[in-house]
Amino acid sequence: MLASLPAVLRIPLVCVLLLASTVLHVVPLFALTAVRLLIPLPFVRRLCSAALVGIAESWLAVNSGMFGAFTRTHWTVEGIEGLQPTENFLVVCNHQSWVDIPTLQKVFNRRIPFMRFFLKSELIWVPLLGPAWWALDFPFMKRHSRQQLEARPELRGKDREATRRACEKFRQVPVAIMNFTEGTRFTQAKHDAQKSPYRHLLRPKAGGVAFVIDAMGDAIRDILDVTIVYPDGPSTTMDMIAGRIREVRIHARRLPIPAQMRGDYDADPAFRERFQTWINQLWTEKDARIAAMLAK
Repeated sequence: MLASLPAVLRIPLVCVLLLASTVLHVVPLFALTAVRLLIPLPFVRRLCSAALVGIAESWLAVNSGMFGAFTRTHWTVEGIEGLQPTENFLVVCNHQSWVDIPTLQKVFNRRIPFMRFFLKSELIWVPLLGPAWWALDFPFMKRHSRQQLEARPELRGKDREATRRACEKFRQVPVAIMNFTEGTRFTQAKHDAQKSPYRHLLRPKAGGVAFVIDAMGDAIRDILDVTIVYPDGPSTTMDMIAGRIREVRIHARRLPIPAQMRGDYDADPAFRERFQTWINQLWTEKDARIAAMLAK
């Protein structure tokens, strides 16, 4: 019934409800964060962190429920059977649009541990959301251009240090670390500029995946390889709110991380070549999977 409302009513109503849901969840989230900061006892911090994740999962569930009520998007999901929210995962996924994030949250919320993304440092200034991501221990990374690194070589490796600090924190709780392995959203212009050997994907950036696996150690044993397809083409968040996305197809598969894929990516050239070959093979399989999912 709600999905049949005229767009002129449905779109502003969804936007208002999303804002209300955000405020209602963020206020207690900030209050608990203040308690965690003011009472730095380990057991208090653990209790607060668990409660913060519970609030965040409720927030995602409410938002996903609204998308389900106000849109007619058809969801085809494969491969999520048997996943547990107590197991750690490194989630790798292709990246097409901003819709990828709410899509992943809808499909995997409470099926796996709460997902953390590596975010650009500028996003901490997004009203409400930026401080909320900080409170939920999302790692913020400051990206440096090649010119900046050449001018200030001491900046090289700062992101790696931030990644290692975040991973050390994640080792204490169930976590799913999300990695968009292409490093940026797919466009045909980027694909052509890279001369990507894949039809539907940009070249994967293996270093980030290798570093998370090394930093997490035995705390992460499995990769959750996720493929997202929009049969009508990549869309925007407003397309989702407006109900213009007719179908989303998601495929997931759980892969154990081989022992030979753990090592020092920067210092060991043989390991780096071996790891890149492994990731490239995963991407070749993903490219073929996207073609098959589109063909359906």
